[in-house]
Amino acid sequence: MALELRQQLKLSQQLVMTPQLQQAIKLLQLSRMELVDLVQTELEENPLLEEGNEVPEERVDTPEGGEDVNAPGEEIAEVVGESEGLNDIDWQTYLEGYSLSGPSGDNFANDDERPAYENLITKKQSLADHLMWQLKLTRLDDLTFRVAAEIIGNLDDQGYLRAGLDEIATITKTSPENVEKILGFVQQFDPPGVAARDLQECLLCQAINLGMEGTLVEAMLREHMDDLENRRYARIAKEQNVTLDDVLVAAKIISDLEPRPGRPFSQEDVHYITADIFVHKIGDEYVVVLNDDGLPNLKISSFYRQALSNDGAVDQKASEYIQDKMRGAVWLIKSIHQRQRTIYRVTKSIIKFQRMFFDHGIEHLKPLVLRDVAEDIQMHESTISRVTTNKYVQTPQGLFELKYFFNSAIGTVGGSAVASESVKNRIKDIVAGENPKKPYSDQKIVELLREHGIDIARRTVTKYREMLNIGSSTGRKRMF
Repeated sequence: MALELRQQLKLSQQLVMTPQLQQAIKLLQLSRMELVDLVQTELEENPLLEEGNEVPEERVDTPEGGEDVNAPGEEIAEVVGESEGLNDIDWQTYLEGYSLSGPSGDNFANDDERPAYENLITKKQSLADHLMWQLKLTRLDDLTFRVAAEIIGNLDDQGYLRAGLDEIATITKTSPENVEKILGFVQQFDPPGVAARDLQECLLCQAINLGMEGTLVEAMLREHMDDLENRRYARIAKEQNVTLDDVLVAAKIISDLEPRPGRPFSQEDVHYITADIFVHKIGDEYVVVLNDDGLPNLKISSFYRQALSNDGAVDQKASEYIQDKMRGAVWLIKSIHQRQRTIYRVTKSIIKFQRMFFDHGIEHLKPLVLRDVAEDIQMHESTISRVTTNKYVQTPQGLFELKYFFNSAIGTVGGSAVASESVKNRIKDIVAGENPKKPYSDQKIVELLREHGIDIARRTVTKYREMLNIGSSTGRKRMF
């Protein structure tokens, strides 16, 4: 069989993801904080982008005229700047009002403008700082101080020792017996239970610190830790030759101890969720308002626009650079506006499908899938999925993620359907109203749900209960 080379023309179509389209799709799935960070980065890297103070003419909260980002190729209108260039700046006045010093007491007209004192604290005291402060108040020889400092340095955020005694002994060049002796000294520091190697030792240190050495509490912690975890109180009472009431009283004391001594010194910052969109009820209608607070209003620098308009003012390489940055800046502004319009349209569609939820609460949440909203606003399901990821809406019923409104259907006795989130909320209410001494089994929850017209299998109740971080009936049982 002979082989030969041959040229052939073939016409075909294929979808090409341009960098601009990839950026637009990426913007859709970013959370609000991520979007703010991206905009700030672009402001630093792209000299043609500036932060404006006025609201742009095109409002992003207008539902009409929204396009799907999956349809590229649309002509982009020029974004008009509001400044006339660098020559308009009064540099003398600007430098006179510029101060290199930070805010001081003289910079504020009244106390309302003065920052709160708690916001001026630069660092929260850590557990290690608290322990080292106590260690430095104690008179110790150099070796003991070094071993104690090494122990403190090997504590985790919860206050537990995560290094072995042999390892600390090797580092400090002493014996493991001496390290264990100094460890007992460190365990007397505040907070009680700190520097323990496990939960049992942590609770024992706290019990001894409370003066319960030689009591039933200490005996239960030393000999019946496994029985305590599994609530086998009758077995403990039999082996300790005490009454069940005495065991319950001791168990109540143990339950009040702190299993994580380092918790008050946690360095984790609290991150609050900021809603991307607000839904307000005015009369009988719901009004959607986009949250633009904290999001810079971008515009194109008039200085560079003027440089491009003046023929011969810049050389060819500089002109190509400015044009490239211009295209990137215009596309970013358009993509952000498109993102805001898409979020608006999706929220309006969700309100349309979930009107009963907004009126009456979670019990009236209806089954909803991405396809329903996609067909309603004529967009692709993947676009709806990206828009509803990590986006939050503030409603009269509370703060929810947009994905919360999409639920699978659960059948009812009457043949209709109810949203899975409504079933989870009903399970949560049933567990909250049960007798702690006789909690409901999963089968009992199934029967109670059927009384409310919800037909659901026991394994589904188990799955929903675990998703809600609710323990089994054995784990929820309380004797006191």
